[in-house]
Amino acid sequence: MPQLLIIIGVLIVLAILVIRQVNQYQLGVKFTMGRYSGIMNPGWRIVIPVFQSYRKVDMRVRAVDVPDQNAITRDNVSVAVNAVIYYKVSSAEKAILEVEDFVYAISQYAQTTMRNIVGEVSLDELLASREKIANRIKEIVDKETDPWGLKVGNVELKDIKLPEAMERTIAKQAEAEREKRAVIITSEGELASAKNMADAAAILSASPGALHLRTLQSINDISSDQSNTVVFTLPLETLKAITGFFKKE
Repeated sequence: MPQLLIIIGVLIVLAILVIRQVNQYQLGVKFTMGRYSGIMNPGWRIVIPVFQSYRKVDMRVRAVDVPDQNAITRDNVSVAVNAVIYYKVSSAEKAILEVEDFVYAISQYAQTTMRNIVGEVSLDELLASREKIANRIKEIVDKETDPWGLKVGNVELKDIKLPEAMERTIAKQAEAEREKRAVIITSEGELASAKNMADAAAILSASPGALHLRTLQSINDISSDQSNTVVFTLPLETLKAITGFFKKE
């Protein structure tokens, strides 16, 4: 009986030393005597101490925050740009064998690529075409990191910081643009009003007595407020007609 307990105890110790667990979202890269010997799927796997070792690789999507990168645009404007990269490991074997630290490597490569791309565009393009620039960064980083067993899913530019002087200049430019639009809209309204007034004058002049009736209507509208003193002119023909009427009377 004591021997059986000893055997069971030895087996338990060996199991603890030999059995390794790989989680569902991971893959294991196994090495036997220093040489790559295969991929360990999720579950309990046997790894012989001393002779074998392994590295776990997380296969889930990772988000890497690319810190602020100071760059100069094509039109010589200093900006600070930061971004976030979403990627995942497509080949656990390559991620371990081809690059020392793939998390650090892709972050550094993304920073360099982002500075280069920002230097190729103007400030207006950077502000107006953020999605297009992010896609260019994604394509370059994805292509270069493919030999490392990485797959870039998306790149998003989080923020673009400008110098305070440039922000004030852009604000002035936007204000001037709004004033320009306001002047254009006002002038278009005046032009339309002038055309309508010209058409109305042509109609009134073509109809005898129409101008006189319009004058009387205007006087009636003004006279509704008794605090006003109204001074108006009459056509000479009308004045002669009124004078002749009173003379007859």
